[in-house]
Amino acid sequence: MTVFAVEYVYDAESAEARDASRPAHREWTTRLAQEGAILASGPYGDGAGALLIFKAADETALNEILKQDPFAAAGVISGTRTAEWTPLTGLLAEHIA
Repeated sequence: MTVFAVEYVYDAESAEARDASRPAHREWTTRLAQEGAILASGPYGDGAGALLIFKAADETALNEILKQDPFAAAGVISGTRTAEWTPLTGLLAEHIA
């Protein structure tokens, strides 16, 4: 399994749509965390985006997971940056080892 850091950037005008779809988005992230696909996730303090840390077989599998995010269906994500990531120290490094 590969670890990926996924950064969401939210459309500045999407606050209302995010609020409406947030419960479904949080259910989705909770389920993925229980399955071990999400290691950590959460919004940035300024509300402009979020960081999600995933484990997936490859980028194709990751993209299939991301398509299922209720935020994606609601159209509130204006940009996504995905990078393969290797945690070397800390709790996530210990979890993945």
